[in-house]
Amino acid sequence: MAEATATQGEIRPLVPHLTLGETRDQDYLNGSVCKRCGTKYVGPRLFCGVCSSDGPFETVRLADTGSVYVWTIIHQATPYVQAPYIAAVVDLDGGGSVNTNIVGIEPKPENMRFGMRVKMFTEKVSEDREGNSYIAYRFKPIEDGQ
Repeated sequence: MAEATATQGEIRPLVPHLTLGETRDQDYLNGSVCKRCGTKYVGPRLFCGVCSSDGPFETVRLADTGSVYVWTIIHQATPYVQAPYIAAVVDLDGGGSVNTNIVGIEPKPENMRFGMRVKMFTEKVSEDREGNSYIAYRFKPIEDGQ
């Protein structure tokens, strides 16, 4: 009789531009910088939208802090997604912009402001049938003095 072997699932990033470290505190966003004009992008890039160059591009580690450029509160979502929530575009310190959710505050207009300082963190958001865990990034407001 064959015994079932228990295999532990992998820990995987939910998106390809998230690089996982040995601990969640070591996770970071990766990006590309155009060697011609210096523009930074989140994730890999084949073409620069600023200078129209097709490279070369250098892979870089992006900042984990930034400022909210634009935001909205989503009141209706797909099944299994809790609404309301805050969706935003964050301009990362040093370059690059990322679409993200802002968490850690109640999703009300009076709690948000353009230019709000935020910091990235990662957390497990789901697990598949094979036991693989999926890690996503989110941003939360930076408290004054942090």
